Amino acid sequence: MNVVDALLVMAFLFFVGSVLGWCTEVLFRRVFTAKKWINPGFLTGPYLPLYGFGVAGLFAISLIPIHTGYDWLDSILIILIMGVAMTLIEYIAGLIFIKGLKIKLWDYTNRWGNIQGIICPLFSFLWLLVCVFFYFVIVPYVITDAVIWFVNHITFAFFVGIFFGVFFVDLGHSINLTAKITSFAKKHGVVVSFEKLKESIKDKIEKHGGKKANFIFPFKSNRTLTQELDSYNEEQNEKNYEKV
Repeated sequence: MNVVDALLVMAFLFFVGSVLGWCTEVLFRRVFTAKKWINPGFLTGPYLPLYGFGVAGLFAISLIPIHTGYDWLDSILIILIMGVAMTLIEYIAGLIFIKGLKIKLWDYTNRWGNIQGIICPLFSFLWLLVCVFFYFVIVPYVITDAVIWFVNHITFAFFVGIFFGVFFVDLGHSINLTAKITSFAKKHGVVVSFEKLKESIKDKIEKHGGKKANFIFPFKSNRTLTQELDSYNEEQNEKNYEKV
């Protein structure tokens, strides 16, 4: 595979990983955590860049030439590197949002062995299982056939072009929204949980407004974002929310 094909494949994998990651997180929150339909992440659309970078990164790692003389050992080393890389990506992303932006996109605080509530052994193990599947199924049977075929056809430019166009518009909008939340968080000395904030707005709309909250635009309500943040902060203080 030449460099151009590799970059095109990574662009496509970023697109697919972002969308499938979003779908996974929506279902995970509905079934296991919030028990509600919550739009995850800091972007509005149906994609999570963390998963996109992760999948693209896994593909890049799969191209690393490792030759120990034993195929089984080569595979183990590649998979271990993938697993460490995924956990590292998760940790760095978590630090950027929590320490830099005062925003918490996920919370493993109640998970055994967690580090700063950002990573934990359970999800690192799940990442490792994903890496095993990616290495033995996606790389040899999907990327070498279906994906390579797709990136060499005009439909690739159409679908992926639309995705990245919408993605960057969404990114601009979300950065503006995130800046307001970060400003509020720094002013009050707190870390704002995106998921809890969305739940707070959703509950108020459905309880007092008598209508369904907007799933795609979870911050949309009859009140200003500042009012919603003030209300959220009061709720967290009542629950002995720990200030940082």
